[in-house]
Amino acid sequence: MMTKIINKTCAHLLFALLFFHLLTSCTKDDYINDGGIHQAKVNMTTYDFLASHPKFDSLVRIIDRANLKELVNSDITFYATTNWGVAEYVSAKKQQRIAEVGDENISFTIDDIDPKRLDSLKIYMFNGKIERAQLDVNGAYFTNLYGPIPGVRFQLGLRRTRDYSSYVDYVDYLYYTRVRGTLDSEEPNQNAIPEAERDERIDVQTSGIITTTGIIHVLHGDHRLFFNKERMASN
Repeated sequence: MMTKIINKTCAHLLFALLFFHLLTSCTKDDYINDGGIHQAKVNMTTYDFLASHPKFDSLVRIIDRANLKELVNSDITFYATTNWGVAEYVSAKKQQRIAEVGDENISFTIDDIDPKRLDSLKIYMFNGKIERAQLDVNGAYFTNLYGPIPGVRFQLGLRRTRDYSSYVDYVDYLYYTRVRGTLDSEEPNQNAIPEAERDERIDVQTSGIITTTGIIHVLHGDHRLFFNKERMASN
């Protein structure tokens, strides 16, 4: 009996240490660690919170370039992209410029991107505070601050997994999905859906950061900004 108790305690300790590691890591390939942060409320604005964390440096530059700081600091829910996703997007835009000018050695940064293009950052912003309690596994469509996009909708909800069934019944991850036309799951033959028309769902890496102005949900690091699929530059 004593051995079983010790083994059970060790297992719980191991899980706790693993969960702490997942919460504190910040590389692109981190496993999803949704479930919120240890201290949900932070005593700073949404913009200041992002600016205070190095993994959002590039996102803050996008916000500044697009002149969206005031909007970011309004009463909104912001699904934030990390530096990895921004860097890949900028690289793709650089490759586009390389093809235009025929010079692979050009210098290209966020400052070289048209601010009007970066206004699309509004697709990640939603009026009011959208918290976990307002979402469920069925998902719901929300209109973002960019406004209507023909043939495209955005669904927010919870993805349930039983990967940790040894410890809990289930875990619900927040997600953010761009839906093209009808929802893929509603199609009778999902294999027949062309790749370019498939829905794209991104799980939330860390959810429910409550700032003094709004809420931040951090998207998983493998999401490229604006769902960009273009080829990236080689340098």
